[in-house]
Amino acid sequence: MNIKELAASLHPLERKVLPHLQKKGTLAALAKASSLQEVEAMRALQWLEGKGCVTITTEEEEGVAISKKGQQAHKLGLPEEHVIKALKQHKELTVSAIPHHLPPYDRGATGAVIGVLKKLGLPFITTKEGAPAFKWVDAVAIKEPPAKQGLAEASKREWWLPITPATKSAAEDILRRKGYGERQKRKLKRYALTKLGVALTEQRDTKTYEEKLTHAMLKDGTWQQKTFRPYNVEINVPRIHRGRKHFVNEAIESIKRIWLDMGFTEMTGTDVQTAFWDLDALYVPQDHPAREMQDTFYLEKPARGSIPAALYKKVKRVHENGGDTGSTGWRYRFSKEESTRNLLRTHTTVLSAQTLYAISQGKAAMPGKYFSVAKVYRNEALDWKHLFEFYQVEGIVVAEGLTFQHLKGYLRAFFSKMGFSDVRIRPGHFPYTEPSAEVDVWDAKRKQWVELGGSGIFRPEVTKTLIGKEVPVLAWGLGMERIIKEYYKLEDIRDLYRNDLEQLKTIKAWL
Repeated sequence: MNIKELAASLHPLERKVLPHLQKKGTLAALAKASSLQEVEAMRALQWLEGKGCVTITTEEEEGVAISKKGQQAHKLGLPEEHVIKALKQHKELTVSAIPHHLPPYDRGATGAVIGVLKKLGLPFITTKEGAPAFKWVDAVAIKEPPAKQGLAEASKREWWLPITPATKSAAEDILRRKGYGERQKRKLKRYALTKLGVALTEQRDTKTYEEKLTHAMLKDGTWQQKTFRPYNVEINVPRIHRGRKHFVNEAIESIKRIWLDMGFTEMTGTDVQTAFWDLDALYVPQDHPAREMQDTFYLEKPARGSIPAALYKKVKRVHENGGDTGSTGWRYRFSKEESTRNLLRTHTTVLSAQTLYAISQGKAAMPGKYFSVAKVYRNEALDWKHLFEFYQVEGIVVAEGLTFQHLKGYLRAFFSKMGFSDVRIRPGHFPYTEPSAEVDVWDAKRKQWVELGGSGIFRPEVTKTLIGKEVPVLAWGLGMERIIKEYYKLEDIRDLYRNDLEQLKTIKAWL
């Protein structure tokens, strides 16, 4: 962009400050010279900085903030000036008369004024009546108090006097006077023109530019005679850190929206479940390694929970001998004590089991599509690819006539909406599904497949027991953190929950 194009693209605020820009200056001085509020002048400087025309720096400046009393002293005169004027007029002034000549904003300055008069060398006498008094002598040189000059300077700076070697005496004089000012530190914004900025200030563009194309212009055709300010969409602007949700929560909302848009209903439930719902109802044998303490968090208090009696009997039969499912079961003695143990749910498939049972009770619909995005807990060692508390994306579809091809279709549709174009579904094994499949997506950066979850069709031991009849149920459980880690390009899964402020400000939004 050449200098003429740059001049034409300036915002009205930039145009206002442009004639008043010095090679170096302060924000306060620029705002005053351009008749703008400081916030407007600052905005103009920031835009000019984005265009490479100025540099902005911030310094800490110590100075005196002048009070209302000090401002009155500047406007009406210092107390000693009032008294000296009266003394010069009357030639003599008793000490008792001094308060009558003090300005209204500082009636209590008698002692200070007496000290000033003595310091000036004015004779201190006793009148014929025996009253102490001061006598005027023309030969006495009356020097201007340093505070007077300091207040005058501060009045030009929005009642702020910076403390410098040149103003130190005035500042000290003001601070000595009770209630005239307060020592403070302030942030001082300074700017300096760059070579481009100097060239821009020498450019005189007198054209009038329109900021907006209005409906009225389009209607009456006047837009054809107007010149519109060009916009540079590539220019650097100050970064604004807006308030936002945690990026993991943004992802959760987006994932939920995908399933809702596909016609699914959300499943919800408690984090604390019994082993009966979490494992037994899903046909996981009670001697399965997943039930060990090193894999599952069991509660100490309350250690036990309640379970539905009628369903317990059916689940018990299925585990011991297959019940009426045609299976032989796991052929072991089923333990109610194990079933009633409370634990933190190890997977959200527990919600699927409870939903299938709700269908049998007339509390959920069949055919139906259900999903959940909820926390699960595993007693695992924390490392770059494992968490002990994480989110699982769960889904089931219940309807007559469903096949494995339908399952693949739902999974591919979901991952396509998540931005994964290359999905692999390969054989797997889970206790409660048959057939079972692992779901992988292709990581183009690492040139490898990444496992994201498991899927399958629930076994009759699950569906017939929970629903009351054998109906195809497509099911999947996917690790959400592994899915979104790829989107955010994070190498370590723990980085999702570091709560690093800079990361929270700068990480891209979920789109």
